[in-house]
Amino acid sequence: MSPFAIKAIQLLLSLSFLIVLHELGHFIPAKLFKTRVEKFYLFFDVKFSLLKKKIGDTEYGIGWLPLGGYVKISGMIDESMDKEQMAQPPQPWEFRSKPAWQRLIIMLGGVTVNVLLGFFIYMMVLFVWGSDFVTKDDIPDGFAVAEPLHEYGFEDGDRILEVNGEVFENQVAISQHFMVRSVETVKVLHQDGSEEELSVPEDIGLQLFKAGHMKPFSRMASTTIDSVTENSIAQQIDLRKGDEVIAFNEQPLTKWHEFQKKKADLESLSGTLTVMRDGSKMEIPFTLDDEKQFGVYPKGKPINIQTREYSLGESISKGFDYGYWTLHDYAAQFKYVFTKKGATQVGGFGAIGNLFPDAWDWRAFWGTTALISMILAFMNILPIPALDGGHVMFLLYEIISGRKPNDKFMEYAQVVGFFILIALVLFANGNDVYRWLFE
Repeated sequence: MSPFAIKAIQLLLSLSFLIVLHELGHFIPAKLFKTRVEKFYLFFDVKFSLLKKKIGDTEYGIGWLPLGGYVKISGMIDESMDKEQMAQPPQPWEFRSKPAWQRLIIMLGGVTVNVLLGFFIYMMVLFVWGSDFVTKDDIPDGFAVAEPLHEYGFEDGDRILEVNGEVFENQVAISQHFMVRSVETVKVLHQDGSEEELSVPEDIGLQLFKAGHMKPFSRMASTTIDSVTENSIAQQIDLRKGDEVIAFNEQPLTKWHEFQKKKADLESLSGTLTVMRDGSKMEIPFTLDDEKQFGVYPKGKPINIQTREYSLGESISKGFDYGYWTLHDYAAQFKYVFTKKGATQVGGFGAIGNLFPDAWDWRAFWGTTALISMILAFMNILPIPALDGGHVMFLLYEIISGRKPNDKFMEYAQVVGFFILIALVLFANGNDVYRWLFE
């Protein structure tokens, strides 16, 4: 089976599982409050459905359009836009007839299930497989540090001892901390054996993002090429896997980050690489485009990855902690979406599918499913009409003010929210298509 098919199957299975449980989060409290649920669907049944069966007052089914799912609750202005029903006098089994606090619980049910499910999956993943980490002793060569960090005292080869005064164990998580968490001080171990505590500005993550350094700490790598991207400049000039780049414009290289720096500092887009291939030295001229990308990846040193196992009790505590920081980090990185560069990084189903490995791995599958569950919770609670968060926003207004928005306003808000969502879906998936075609 092709890697694409494996990823697609994992994506479909994961989303189906999460969508059904999310909708159950609305369905169960609706039933508890004796509110009629007319439909419960996995995927959308535009014009027709693949499967359907009516049990009691509810029609259960599977639609043909795999863009989500829904429950249709009687007496509620939602994506069905059932104006005929709303024009009738309110009935005691309808959503609109229930107290505001009950309606609020019904609307928060889906998001609540996604968050709790994310926590539960993380707990079970840690209990079954444990967690991986890399200590400072596992990377004796340290990190190649992004150029903007040099002015704050960081050096290539640094390893991390403490962050904000706390011992920092998992070295490979340091880039994530810089980009989405609050980092004020970092104690580093330099390659000469000296230790130094460094201070960084509050907006260091945004500085790095704007400078194009989404991974400010990267593994030290040799200048030996491990892979060449299809249709890249590197392929055009006949760079090959196994080539060792020993000089850039006649300036000697020993590490890959030196290659990256010289490429970034290149004033002209043309130059010469000196490579060793099968024991022979070769001079290869090149001309880059404005993005200065060769399309090559280096061969990194293998590192020792350690695994920590947890008892059931420990996995509950650690899983909750892991889930909390996963949700926190996703919400924190959302600030980058509102930058010009960040908008181009937004992805749709293709980006989500690429979160899964191209070979079946249950640990990776469940870890990714937990992440998507947290993402769905965050996205659904955004205060956009047509999302759960939009309904919650209007219900909170009603509870606080004592006044319910009129039905006509809610209909207009639902239409506006629907078009906003369609625009976001088209934009995100358009980015996926662009990256697939041109990157």
